[in-house]
Amino acid sequence: MSAEVYIFTDGSVNPQSGIGFGASIIVEDLDLPTNEAKDLLELVQFEDTSSTKLEIQILLHTLAKLEESSKRVVLFTDSQNIVGLPDRRVRFEKNNYISKNGKLIANHELYKEFYRLTDSLNCEIVKVKGHKRSALKSQIDGLFTLVDRASRNALREL
Repeated sequence: MSAEVYIFTDGSVNPQSGIGFGASIIVEDLDLPTNEAKDLLELVQFEDTSSTKLEIQILLHTLAKLEESSKRVVLFTDSQNIVGLPDRRVRFEKNNYISKNGKLIANHELYKEFYRLTDSLNCEIVKVKGHKRSALKSQIDGLFTLVDRASRNALREL
């Protein structure tokens, strides 16, 4: 039994309508063949969202499923915002999630939930470079491509 679980998330949003789709895969074996990983793919539609908000929404949706897990969670994302959240935590909390102009920062409730969930889980965040040429893709890139394509295709079919 694996002591780790791997999460791949991505999202795609239509900025005009505010509708987006988040896609995620949870696997315990990074060598899982892509065709088998497709069966684990989950798509979730979100409304009144943006690209930044959607990335955190699909991540929280997926992390919530692992809330009771004692396994180490390795999260793969291409979202610079998510990758940077751990480093921004001290500043956010010190300023009570208030920006320099005196307003609550956008998505502050989602960020608080991110910190709550990642505190309860043993999480590592890994930045994936999206949209690599096929010849340069690793198995991790291949799994990430599944969520990337699924969210984009779902949005196109809307």
